Amino acid sequence: MAAAAPAAQPADDPVSTPDEALRRLLAGNRRFTSGHGRHPHQGLADLHRLAAGQHPFAITVGCADSRVAPEVLFDQGLGDLFDNRVAGNIVDDLLLGSVEFAVEEFGSLLIVVLGHERCGAITATIDAIHSGGTAPGHIGTIVDALRPVVEPVLDQPGDPVENGVRANVAAQVAALSARSTIISEKVHQGALRVVGARYDLDNGRVSLVA
Repeated sequence: MAAAAPAAQPADDPVSTPDEALRRLLAGNRRFTSGHGRHPHQGLADLHRLAAGQHPFAITVGCADSRVAPEVLFDQGLGDLFDNRVAGNIVDDLLLGSVEFAVEEFGSLLIVVLGHERCGAITATIDAIHSGGTAPGHIGTIVDALRPVVEPVLDQPGDPVENGVRANVAAQVAALSARSTIISEKVHQGALRVVGARYDLDNGRVSLVA
């Protein structure tokens, strides 16, 4: 009988707290923006190692945008991040179940809700509000989900898209704990942290959103 495959282990030293997980991501982003990315464990051998199991230390809730790839902008590798990406980084029931799965199954320490500059989903929502019309096809579902978040900040000073992006990140961060007992209990225990962040398309920097 063939021996069982050994369990996969993280390629880097494991992080043990949510704050360490956040520091690792922000350090990776600094490497990315300075042009000193390590591009860690992204090869075929790493894929083979991970076939036995995964240990993502962080979960991302990001936007389905070709310019916002978490492993690239955080300079992480295969097995590091449990990515969830949908236009507008909206926490609906399906996405929430995916995040809860990672929290329960892998013990991930950090959830990052990642919005970004010039978000098309936010722009489409603002356009629909201003025009009084509807977005075509199933894009309307995205607009309908974002409308209650975006509409209240349209009269605030500053750029309306940027205001909408920040308001949406804050709303989705709040939704994760408010709608999930699994997440809220882990946060209360100090075993999990949920943060919001914004990605700047012009310079690649990720900054936390209060």
